[in-house]
Amino acid sequence: MTNILQAIVNILNNPIPDLLSHYKSTSNNRINAVGDALEEFIKDAFANTLTETNLGRKAKIYSETFSWLGNKNYPPDLIIKNGDAVEVKKIDSLKSQIALNSSYPKSKLFLRTLEYEKQFTLLLPN
Repeated sequence: MTNILQAIVNILNNPIPDLLSHYKSTSNNRINAVGDALEEFIKDAFANTLTETNLGRKAKIYSETFSWLGNKNYPPDLIIKNGDAVEVKKIDSLKSQIALNSSYPKSKLFLRTLEYEKQFTLLLPN
């Protein structure tokens, strides 16, 4: 199983200074291409496939490492099997703010909802 610390070690041990030339994107839009390259780089860092050139082997390792590999319309970008979900965000500078969500919540969680949930949980058998 992988984790954030192993991914950081993989990045430090296998630096890729130019992600755009290393990860060829199918997008004609440069902004999207940079984002696609960054996502692939992060997937490879978590799966320890930064130096893997065989795409079939890489796909097999991905399927062993991740339970979800993302979708353009549905975050997160990846979910580690029995582990964390990761959403990759690109920032332009160290002082940039990360946009975590651009829309208001569609539903709200109220204290009384939590109280009902707690009461319901007490009724469930162990």
